[in-house]
Amino acid sequence: MLKFTEKLFGWCDKLLIKIGFNETIASYLGLIINLVILFVISYIIYLVFRFILVTIMAIVAKKTKTKFDDLLVSNQTAKYISHLIPLIYIYKSVPIILEDFNSWESVFGKLVGIYIILLVLWIIRTVFNALRDHLKTIPAYSDKPIDSYIQVIMIILWMIGFVAILSKLFEIEIRDLLTTFGAISAIILLIFRDTILGFVASIQVSVNDMVRIGDWITMDKFGADGDVIEINLATVKVRNFDNTTTTIPTYSLISDSFRNWRGMLNADGRRIKRHILIKSSSIRFIKEEELEDFKKIQLIKTYIEKKQADINKYNSQYNIDKTLSVNGRNLTNFGLFRKYLTNYLENYPSLNKDMILLCRHLQPTSQGIPLEIYAFTSDKRFENYEYIMSDIFDHILASVVYFDLEIFEMPSGKNGFTEA
Repeated sequence: MLKFTEKLFGWCDKLLIKIGFNETIASYLGLIINLVILFVISYIIYLVFRFILVTIMAIVAKKTKTKFDDLLVSNQTAKYISHLIPLIYIYKSVPIILEDFNSWESVFGKLVGIYIILLVLWIIRTVFNALRDHLKTIPAYSDKPIDSYIQVIMIILWMIGFVAILSKLFEIEIRDLLTTFGAISAIILLIFRDTILGFVASIQVSVNDMVRIGDWITMDKFGADGDVIEINLATVKVRNFDNTTTTIPTYSLISDSFRNWRGMLNADGRRIKRHILIKSSSIRFIKEEELEDFKKIQLIKTYIEKKQADINKYNSQYNIDKTLSVNGRNLTNFGLFRKYLTNYLENYPSLNKDMILLCRHLQPTSQGIPLEIYAFTSDKRFENYEYIMSDIFDHILASVVYFDLEIFEMPSGKNGFTEA
């Protein structure tokens, strides 16, 4: 191949001198003609290899079941490889064409060599992009931060390429160049601080399984409340429920607090934990004659009958004076209301009965006594969850009056001013 190239580009000078040109003019004219021939041959080599490589890769992609080769085609890997082959031919031919032009040979050779390095890096990049897209189609890797790992690999390769370019450009040994970089490592660390932090964070996020693509996370510091759509070396992208996108620095996931809702989505139910405030002044004992009216409420009729029998037996056994309601055992409107809500929740079809389900009152406050519902919905979808919770509390608010209870509200005058 080398002898053929010498013959191909060695005839022009001699022919021009035979025609009658002096050596200087013949040398420059020969150079121009040889360069034209070189570029024409290189372009033909490019066309031939592009056709061969693209055709072969397209045929292989159609016949194989894997999607990886299809992604190589879509990323135009074969096209970039076909650029590399004529460049190598040019790089080998430059010393022969510019044999009499030493200064030009050095400059031109360096430029071609640098272009080859950049092109090789670009080809590797297309292969990694295809690999990234392929891994994202595999369920086992779809939620992993593949972008982060590929970005780290490409940064390392670009650094190696940068060192090779400097070595080629200034004709410095790579060993001496690395020694120089070691001396300025502090500056390099400062420049790539965010990249290093992002790399460490992405590894910790992956190893500790803190966040996956598709997870619903909430991070108040950055106003993020939605699904993770991308995890890369520097940032995590979250598509919020209002269809906006929030970008969070990757290292913030290990330095700041955030909430991941994956556990709730993977569980058997989504929690309802909400309370209403009951005015303490409306809580009272229930008189004997009122129980018949409360028995009309079907969900607590059996409970009242059983409880009434137990209370009467206890009060008779211990000769309790019932002229005052406070003596002995008694039913309260608040207690009946809690029992009614418990039975109501147990019969509500959209709650998971295998998980905690209770109605409780919390520590009394200056605004009243909090009556809390603690249960889990079977349907975890956001819109259905909200509908179920609203439906339950609609019923609670409407049923309070049947137990002669009152819900606390801040008093206000007609014009919005607090009454004295």
